[in-house]
Amino acid sequence: MPSAGRAPKPTLPDQRMDPADLMEIPLARRTVPRALQRRFSWRNALIGAGGVVLVAAAAVALAPPSLRRLLAPPPVPGVKARLSPDGRLLGHFPYGEVSSAELVSMAPGVQLQRDAAEALQALQAAAAADGIDIRVLSAFRSIALQKQIFFDVKSERNQSALERAQVSAPPGFSEHSTGYAVDLGDGRAPATNLSPSFDQTAAYRWLQEHANRFHFHLSFPQANRQGVSYEPWHWRFEGSADALKVFEAAQRLER
Repeated sequence: MPSAGRAPKPTLPDQRMDPADLMEIPLARRTVPRALQRRFSWRNALIGAGGVVLVAAAAVALAPPSLRRLLAPPPVPGVKARLSPDGRLLGHFPYGEVSSAELVSMAPGVQLQRDAAEALQALQAAAAADGIDIRVLSAFRSIALQKQIFFDVKSERNQSALERAQVSAPPGFSEHSTGYAVDLGDGRAPATNLSPSFDQTAAYRWLQEHANRFHFHLSFPQANRQGVSYEPWHWRFEGSADALKVFEAAQRLER
């Protein structure tokens, strides 16, 4: 009962609205001109698309390296293989192409990086003094030439990329492109050129004993950790700081 002397408070109508009534309130966007509506629609669409791209890019950037390798396209078109955790493709490390200014000609069609060429000439002279005829079969190859060698021979021999990579590096992954690698043969036993039987020659035995004096190293010995076929003819020069840096990853794997 209200206290004496005070007027009773007026009863206010219930301010709550029925949910059905809410549906009758016109949306604010209906009052926006149609041209402006279209502009906002395009802007919102672009912002939304940009957000999706940024989120996707961030997801890839923050993904672990193993996942990024899976998401990345194959490094060599035509070879359905991806890089291993240490950067190799089908066993081979990646190598850039030496600048043409660094190359010197040793014979028609035979070029090497300047330091490697000087060391190889000294090696051949020392071998000749011992009655050994060491011949250069192949030296610098451009990435374009390596691409031709890899894919054309692969096709001719009906090989898979993995089979071809056992005996020839994919383009961009060949030591020959550095200008520091050479294929050597015995001038008195040409039948053993580019064959495992080269290791039965006098030239190979001489190289085994003396090549390190001239900073040449056998790249692919038997049971090598890169998984490349045994190549007793393939030697690389490691006699300069630049050469050591180029082959650092391969050296680390060999240890």
